[in-house]
Amino acid sequence: MRDDEITRRSDERFARMRPFGGRTPPPVDLTGLPPGPSWPPLLQSAGLLRFRHRFQPHLRRRYGDVFTVRLVPQGRPLVIFTRPEAIKEIFAGDPEVFHAGKGNAILGPIMGEHSLLLVDGAEHKRARKLLMPAFSPRALQGYQDLVTGVAKTEVGSWQPGQPFRSLERMNALTLEVILRVVFGVTDEARLARLRPLVNATVDVSPAVLLGWGVPRLRRVGMWKRTVETSYALDRLIYAEIAERRASPDLEHRTDVLSQLIRVDDGGDRLTDPELRDQLVTLLLAGHETTATALAWALYEVGRDPRQRARAREAARHGDDAWLEAVAKESMRLHPVIAMVVRTLMRPTTVAGVDLPRGATVAASILLSHASPDSHPDPEAFRPERFVDGSPDPNTWIPFGGGVRRCIGAGFSLMEAVTVLREVFTTYDVRAVGRDVPKVRNITSVPRRGARIVVHDLPVEGR
Repeated sequence: MRDDEITRRSDERFARMRPFGGRTPPPVDLTGLPPGPSWPPLLQSAGLLRFRHRFQPHLRRRYGDVFTVRLVPQGRPLVIFTRPEAIKEIFAGDPEVFHAGKGNAILGPIMGEHSLLLVDGAEHKRARKLLMPAFSPRALQGYQDLVTGVAKTEVGSWQPGQPFRSLERMNALTLEVILRVVFGVTDEARLARLRPLVNATVDVSPAVLLGWGVPRLRRVGMWKRTVETSYALDRLIYAEIAERRASPDLEHRTDVLSQLIRVDDGGDRLTDPELRDQLVTLLLAGHETTATALAWALYEVGRDPRQRARAREAARHGDDAWLEAVAKESMRLHPVIAMVVRTLMRPTTVAGVDLPRGATVAASILLSHASPDSHPDPEAFRPERFVDGSPDPNTWIPFGGGVRRCIGAGFSLMEAVTVLREVFTTYDVRAVGRDVPKVRNITSVPRRGARIVVHDLPVEGR
């Protein structure tokens, strides 16, 4: 595909994928909605995006388990639910009524109209069906050796006794996994071109997301840089798709891109733009989220000698159930994504609350994971929660739920267990200082990078 054709497609995506398509959305009836703050919508939007770790708990203390936030544009209502019974109703809601794509529209300019996160109804069902074989349990087994190899290379490069930011190293590791396992890229020159573009795409300010609805901003400052990065990434992705389609060994390749190109459901195949959008979605949804969960896991284990000893023992004896519990508890204690959202296509009732068409509802991951009713002593890091008996349904929701549950959940947990096993069979890990979450784009990451220091294990501990 020629560069001018790729640029045209990128231009069209940015034009189409502005929130609400650049049009003024229809008004929403605010009568009878749950209470919430009276601040201007811009301030509430900033609070929800930038200061979520203080803003959401404050609203729950003041307004209870259900409250309304008004967002730009035009003070549109977001009704946030925190109780598991309400979250169950949201996840079990009719997908023709509870649209996830419209709720995720802020991601549209980057991910594209075909993204699994942005399509709804029959389109979502089709896309998920075409993507699912690449994330089946059998497919995950095929990826594990490659993930192990990447983890060995990364962990082997660490310098014992030298403190470092585990988030940086986990980001590098999970990016390498995505590029090699999902894209199937092994050529170092191509990897070198892709890495900085992916990192720049992930590391965007919430202000960039809020500014997508103003086209003239795309010509200045950080908005312009984000657009330029996206166009450059598009050129590399389309080149990779074209070369892979023509590859003589396509039928024998096991990477995700090759599998997606081969998918043929009765003549229904993924087009190049569809492949592009799904690959970018997998890059953004499967890279930083897993890296952040791993960084928090290393930090939390490294804070407690008992946790360190238990993790080393689990890694040494192949107790993957405990290592998976460590990853899951990291995701519970430090949610990477704050909420799961759905936009209502017709009036409906959730947990006894009557809601109008056009309102958006949210299941708060942040508040659900911090609930003492669902997770006793919620501020403590206790992996045994996920061994002694999993938490009740709809109380641990890092991957969402229902028909929209993250298609890569199994891949994320497999990768996390593989990496933790490699780390804890190689080193004793200790946390350096304390850390707290900070907001980066729609995710939350360790403010100080989850600093750790590693030490060689004694011979008998290997």
